[in-house]
Amino acid sequence: MDLVVTPGTGHAARLAAFGRTYRCAIGRGGVCRDKREGDGATPVGAFALRAVWFRPDRLAPPATALPHRPIAPDDGWCDDPAHPAYNRHVRLPFSASHETLWRADALYDLIVVPGHNDDPPVAGAGSAIFIHCADAAWGPTEGCVALAQDDLLGIVERLGPASRLIVTAA
Repeated sequence: MDLVVTPGTGHAARLAAFGRTYRCAIGRGGVCRDKREGDGATPVGAFALRAVWFRPDRLAPPATALPHRPIAPDDGWCDDPAHPAYNRHVRLPFSASHETLWRADALYDLIVVPGHNDDPPVAGAGSAIFIHCADAAWGPTEGCVALAQDDLLGIVERLGPASRLIVTAA
């Protein structure tokens, strides 16, 4: 089943899946067709869902048909377009620019990794685009899709190998 994101005003959006509509937040730059590193926009397109990552100290392993793994304190994601590991999982410490997946806040307690710019990664075309937990204020993301943690958990349990993230332009 597909997860269909429709942008609203600013960074507010809706995600439709499994016969329901969920509130979600998207990038501070809204959506865009030509994603660039650092633009803060959520990329338009259809993306396979690669894996689910979770914080084992905060959540039980999710029941999902997608590949899943616990996040460890040394997990990161390279966002440096000049580095060969661009838009790939890396181990910390890591000398190039990167996202830290083990965060003090709860945003990355549960992450779904869509297949955006990963086969193969194109330098500068966007990295670390995830579906993750929203913050309490429903603030914008850096280009990801964010949902309430309970909503995301319920969705993850119903995802399978054929599921996709579809981000529409309007």
